[in-house]
Amino acid sequence: MKLLNNGDPLRAPSLLTISTFVVVSFAFFYVGKHWSNGYQQLIFYTSRQTPMASGAPTIGISPNFNMTFDVSSMIAKNQTLDSTLPSPAPTPSPAPAPIPSPAPAPPAHLAPGSIKTFGIVDENGTMAEEFEVGDYDPEFVENWGNGSDAEVGGSSGGSFRFGIKKFKMCPETMREYIPCLDNEEAIRNLKSTKNGEKFERHCPERSRGLNCLVPAPKGYRTPIPWPKSRDEVWFSNVPHTKLVEDKGGQNWISVDKNKFKFPGGGTQFIHGADQYLDQISKMVPDIAFGRHTRVVLDVGCGVASFGAYLLSRNVITLSIAPKDVHENQIQFALERGVPAMVAAFVTRRLLYPSQAFDLIHCSRCRIDWTRDDGILLLEVNRMLRAGGYFAWAAQPVYKHEENLEEQWKEMVNLTTRLCWELVKKEGYIAIWQKPFNNSCYLNRKAATKPPLCDPDDDPDDVWYVDLKACITRLPEDGYGANLPTWPGRLQNYPDRLQSIRMDAYISRKELFKAEYKYWKEIIDGYYRVLKWKNFKLRNVLDMRAGFGGFAAALTERKVDCWVLNVVPVSGPNTLPVIYDRGLIGVMHDWCESFDTYPRTYDFLHAAGLFSIERKRCNMSSIMLEMDRILRPGGHAYIRDSIIVMDELQEIAKAMGWKVSVRPTSEGPHASYRILTCENACCTEVEAMDLETKLDFNFTFPFEKVRSRR
Repeated sequence: MKLLNNGDPLRAPSLLTISTFVVVSFAFFYVGKHWSNGYQQLIFYTSRQTPMASGAPTIGISPNFNMTFDVSSMIAKNQTLDSTLPSPAPTPSPAPAPIPSPAPAPPAHLAPGSIKTFGIVDENGTMAEEFEVGDYDPEFVENWGNGSDAEVGGSSGGSFRFGIKKFKMCPETMREYIPCLDNEEAIRNLKSTKNGEKFERHCPERSRGLNCLVPAPKGYRTPIPWPKSRDEVWFSNVPHTKLVEDKGGQNWISVDKNKFKFPGGGTQFIHGADQYLDQISKMVPDIAFGRHTRVVLDVGCGVASFGAYLLSRNVITLSIAPKDVHENQIQFALERGVPAMVAAFVTRRLLYPSQAFDLIHCSRCRIDWTRDDGILLLEVNRMLRAGGYFAWAAQPVYKHEENLEEQWKEMVNLTTRLCWELVKKEGYIAIWQKPFNNSCYLNRKAATKPPLCDPDDDPDDVWYVDLKACITRLPEDGYGANLPTWPGRLQNYPDRLQSIRMDAYISRKELFKAEYKYWKEIIDGYYRVLKWKNFKLRNVLDMRAGFGGFAAALTERKVDCWVLNVVPVSGPNTLPVIYDRGLIGVMHDWCESFDTYPRTYDFLHAAGLFSIERKRCNMSSIMLEMDRILRPGGHAYIRDSIIVMDELQEIAKAMGWKVSVRPTSEGPHASYRILTCENACCTEVEAMDLETKLDFNFTFPFEKVRSRR
């Protein structure tokens, strides 16, 4: 009472506590009553309460299903002291709804007892405490070893152990093997070869892919470095004399003791490529090699002397030719250190984007440009940049024989219908220029052939796409035509950057800039830490190029090399941007073989490639392909997630590579690593001494997979 008399009763701690307790109690009571009345059906999940034939988890329905209760009345009854009084019957509820009939029995082949559960999910899609392990299928584990003596060990602690012996050497007959171009079985089964279909890609089935190491020729030597290699290469590295026999009198190539020599001539420029280039420059000064004309395609290139001599004029030329009777011409070009690929104008689009080349050159390239109403020249038109030039040096240009004059008339007629302007015809060279826009096409007479392509045709869609007998439309906004001169275009934001089908529309310029800065800093680190000054970099392949930032950084650093930028089909097509920058590149699917000869690249660069492609490709097959195209003594840098590093490291060891896993500049706890590799396997004897073995530990079970394709 003293507290009540001398103080404020509302401030008393005891009273405040009691009041709070009462309020909270009523609140809980109200909430419980409210939610109890609202839920008339209670469902309970059970896992193993009732044994079933199938052993599957079940769902039970509460006995209170569809019943209604007066909660307040029930509480009052429970508080009654007279326990002998009978409890009032609950209010009758409506007739319960019929319980849904059980699901129909599974088909006979999936009847209970025949279903093989796998993983930790049962046939009902619910989590299971027990599961059954199916048979192991070696093909499920990406066909480890790719046919090179795979071994399956026992299991321990629920994990399998797989061992693979070293990869074997391929037969000597495969030393020039290109899987997708040397598939003899597929070529024999072609329905027609009249248009040269046998020179196109015909890849073997994945189960019959490359499963061994392609050997180097006996006596193989480290290639002669650039620029000396422009004029001579070791005979033992490309021991083929057919070109010397066929073209020796045209100043292409000759043999001098243990070397091939390249005087710099060609069929139409026997006095040398330099003199020939000077003539073209005088004929059309606006071509301006090294400024306006930066990227060139040389069709039917021979040993690529045209492209080799353009390099000194700040022009990068992609030299292409089929693997035909002069099958080693591309191999000679790459051995010289000149950008080149095996490619042919046949029935499919070439693997380059629209408006890629500032000039396309054909000197006695043995292509009938007017066949099938000019479908091959229409492909040239697709790849030629708006305002670009087509230079043709061939007998119909200057000879006056009746059949050749007829060929010239057909060529003039076709190029006129394509709206090409014959800028200059002099001696044995004719040069046309492509229009800058569509106005000429739209003003042609009705029914003029070839027609314009449909507006929805994507001219940059090139992977296994057939040639189209139509004129590729130029972008109405002028994209691809308005480029600064070299070298300014290397760092300029191309207009076509905005037309790429990818996310981040607004921030693409920032991504473009950031990619270059990223690779510039990394390459600076390579030179500083990994002693790249001692590297002999010449032929470089970037296997996942993005916007070409890696190649741009090497170019800005003035490294005396060239980079072929590969854009995988699994990502956005950035090839138009790469070419607008003044670089070269190609579309490719790394699940298949690349169109080049063995031993043609000094350096392979793969950033983030395997962590993406492992979802759809065989990783060991990609690595074997890398071994095929990498020169003995060459290097490969694989910058990727730590998830794939152990696997890649063991595959590389099985191929005889010297490998080292290094942290990135982000530090040892980053999620990426760098696998630096050197192709140390040079001869068959060295390869036979390898005793490398892969051991993979898998902590998850496998269900036998019948087909992965």
